[in-house]
Amino acid sequence: MYNRFNGWKFRLLILLLVTGAVFAQKKTAKDESAYKFTVKYEVKRTPVKNQYRTGTCWCFSTISFIESEVLRKGGDEVDLSEMYVVRHAYRHKAENYIRLHGNATFGQGGQSHDVIEQIARYGIVPENIYTGMRIGEKKHNHGEMATVLKAILDGVLKGGSRLTPRWMDAFEAVLDVYLGKVPTRFEYKGKSFTPKSFATDYLKINPDDYIELTSYTHHPFYKQCRLEVPDNWTFNDQYYNVPLNDLERIVDNALKNGYSVVWDGDVSEREFSSKRGYAIVPAKDWEEKTRAERQKEITGPVEEKEITQEFRQKTFDNFTTTDDHLMHIVGIAYDQKGRKFYLTKNSGGTETKYKGYVYLSRSYFRLKTIAIMIHREALPPDIKKKLNL
Repeated sequence: MYNRFNGWKFRLLILLLVTGAVFAQKKTAKDESAYKFTVKYEVKRTPVKNQYRTGTCWCFSTISFIESEVLRKGGDEVDLSEMYVVRHAYRHKAENYIRLHGNATFGQGGQSHDVIEQIARYGIVPENIYTGMRIGEKKHNHGEMATVLKAILDGVLKGGSRLTPRWMDAFEAVLDVYLGKVPTRFEYKGKSFTPKSFATDYLKINPDDYIELTSYTHHPFYKQCRLEVPDNWTFNDQYYNVPLNDLERIVDNALKNGYSVVWDGDVSEREFSSKRGYAIVPAKDWEEKTRAERQKEITGPVEEKEITQEFRQKTFDNFTTTDDHLMHIVGIAYDQKGRKFYLTKNSGGTETKYKGYVYLSRSYFRLKTIAIMIHREALPPDIKKKLNL
């Protein structure tokens, strides 16, 4: 009797679990069908990569952009080394941090121009030539390395009133231990290259071709400005400041003419979801919704805010729009109601709904974009003239 009773309870438990699982699957399927996207314009690009446990989205997104540039110009698909760029950028971050006596940003973050500047200085190499994987793991993990590097710099600053000429040697040695020594010459497809000759002769990349743009009213429009975000650690890099409508038009013009875009913006919002595969700006804020509204399933495209220049500026000034993440915009899509979204390549691997891609709504782009990078020839002619380019 005891065993039969326990068996009955066990069967009931299994039935409840199976029923719950089926319900959960139906609910997930219903949620996932809220948006149906049709891509109208898209550019050539390389496969999605995974930055894993690193703060190097700035490098992954911009390297992805450079790989697309090579394809756009008729070159071969090539997998370039992010860590080669990261390795060199750390040296310059360290010099900046020490020269400013620690009153500067030192961390894993960065901006698109950091990639372009390192390529201009040191060239670039393929991924198989320099993987940056020296820690005995299959994926990148920079937490320990970043902590050790910061400790070295802070120790140097606390060491006395006069620095020795060897602190950079110690810093570089740690980078070599974690990432590996950088190559000076290598073979690729039967030819010998230096990193610089590979960038100029094989990839045919000209660093002067690439510009960054932003859109904020505390700087004059159609002028260059310094963008005040913590990861812009170089200080001297200038962004072209344009009105918001122009920023949107620049991106659309680029994508419609075969150019891609590096996107720098805020992904900390509740409405940004890699799991759902899209990012939106609902007309009604989460805080203003009732409990019933918050629990209501999304079954179709949501009405969104119309984003003005003034509202965009307000969220930047009050820190509700922050510089969180960089990705690679590779296309324009429309939902089933004809609303525009930007097809965007992320760097977190392919285990997401759209295999590593996310769709940014027009409203999300207008509100949450901090800056972009493009090829200067992707500018509409009238804007190019206003910028004296």
